[in-house]
Amino acid sequence: MRRLLLLAPLLLLTVGCGVTQSSEDRATDDAREVAREAGERLYGQRPRTAEEVGRTAAGVDGVEVLRVTGTSTHEGDGVEVVVRTTGRAYSRWRDANEAVVRRCFAVRVSPRSQWREVPRDVDCPKGPALAFAPPPEPPRLPARELRAELPRVPEGGRVDEAEVRRTLAALDLDPAVLTEVKADGGRVGVLLSVKGAPFDPQDCLLARVGPGATEVWVPPRIQRMPGEGGCTIDNALHPLPHPH
Repeated sequence: MRRLLLLAPLLLLTVGCGVTQSSEDRATDDAREVAREAGERLYGQRPRTAEEVGRTAAGVDGVEVLRVTGTSTHEGDGVEVVVRTTGRAYSRWRDANEAVVRRCFAVRVSPRSQWREVPRDVDCPKGPALAFAPPPEPPRLPARELRAELPRVPEGGRVDEAEVRRTLAALDLDPAVLTEVKADGGRVGVLLSVKGAPFDPQDCLLARVGPGATEVWVPPRIQRMPGEGGCTIDNALHPLPHPH
């Protein structure tokens, strides 16, 4: 019994050492987490070209894009991006030296991708990181022209939705500008918007034509963030309270 008691601490130490991660392993986990965060930025159902995906990944802090395969997110198996990231970790037992590793991971972007999907470990391709041209400037939303051309309806009058639609058609908008028109409660709302990056403020212009008032405005930045409801036709008809 005494012999067993003396061996117990040694057995615990041996087991403990067997499950302890090395600082290099933990640094690799850190590098993988950076790649997973890049995957979160790339996640989404909106169709994107391989160039758009690569450019977005290259814009994530700590990420280098080494290879992009595929044509678009909604063709075939989607787009695969090979990224290189850096991970860091300190030794827990011996000294305070920092382990620094550079690792490569493959991130798949398609409608079948999972949220917070763990990226696949891959060998780093040879060659420098890819460079991407800046994205094209989005088309300008014609606030001045819309304000000047939308119909003015007198108090007690009736708003003609067809006339509002004809006004928009006459503006000859850029094809990239999305248009939505909706009538509700005797008023007609208008939404002009341009698709933007999924984590950035969206670019949109709202208008409302009603008896006695025609208004055109851009929602505050915080309302134009994805999911905040600022760039919707309902916000044109029933504006959200202005943020304090």
